[in-house]
Amino acid sequence: MGTGTTTQDLERTAWSARGVRVLLAGIASFATGGVLIGFGAAEGLWGSPGPAARAGAGIALVLVAGLAFAGLTAVVPGQARAVQLFGRYRGTIRVSGLHWVNPLAERRRISTRVRNHETTSAKVNDADGNPIEIAAVVVWEVRDTAQALYAVEDYPRFVATQAETAVRHIASSYPYDSRGSGAPCLRVNAEEITARLSEEIATRVEVAGVAITESRLTRLSYATEVAQAMLRVQQASAVVAARTQIVEGAVGMVELALHRLEERAVVDLDEERKAAMVSNLLVVLCSEQATQQVVNAGTLYQ
Repeated sequence: MGTGTTTQDLERTAWSARGVRVLLAGIASFATGGVLIGFGAAEGLWGSPGPAARAGAGIALVLVAGLAFAGLTAVVPGQARAVQLFGRYRGTIRVSGLHWVNPLAERRRISTRVRNHETTSAKVNDADGNPIEIAAVVVWEVRDTAQALYAVEDYPRFVATQAETAVRHIASSYPYDSRGSGAPCLRVNAEEITARLSEEIATRVEVAGVAITESRLTRLSYATEVAQAMLRVQQASAVVAARTQIVEGAVGMVELALHRLEERAVVDLDEERKAAMVSNLLVVLCSEQATQQVVNAGTLYQ
């Protein structure tokens, strides 16, 4: 249970009677009371004895019917009614249908449907100090109606504020890109980041009786003022990584070629000829442009 709650804040089931039976009884009482009032008025006009008693009974039945109608409460699916009597929480009705409660009680409507909240795009500095723009969507629902109504002032606004705060905190806790370091980052480790985001939001809104179903990042990018510079950094990193892989592959191919030539005794190469062959092969394999093959018919020695 979150900070600031008491045992009185926890949801419990409110007492209620079946509303359909009370409705039928109220209609019958109202009809009977109307008839008695009519008979009493007629007898009074004709001077018959006892009209006041009949009229009084009819008025009493009409009042009973009014109390019956006043206590009727309809609960639709996806909603609940919190019953409050003389300033005290008496319980919550979650079962859909027509119910009857104390006519003097206040019945506060609260939605228990699953709802979405999309945070605004926030500009935050990531763990490396780079400005980024980030936004998320949070799926939530009310689990404890008493806490939602009495523990916080406005629970939808409370959820929105806490979601914004959690998104900013998560964004500042991770770098946007790990740049090959293998550390968790916002761009690559989406599942891990959203799982931690859901946990943090759930902890923050627990005091309001709200449960977080899911959260997802909907926007993640560098801020406009650094986007071009960071794009060039990413391109440079990609070029370096590609070049590294090309060089590693070329060295392996040259090593394999020299090993095969020596193994099959195709040609006897000294160190100088090996160096020349290695140089030529690396130029051919690592060059970005097509190379022109040159057939050497002479010798390396003068």
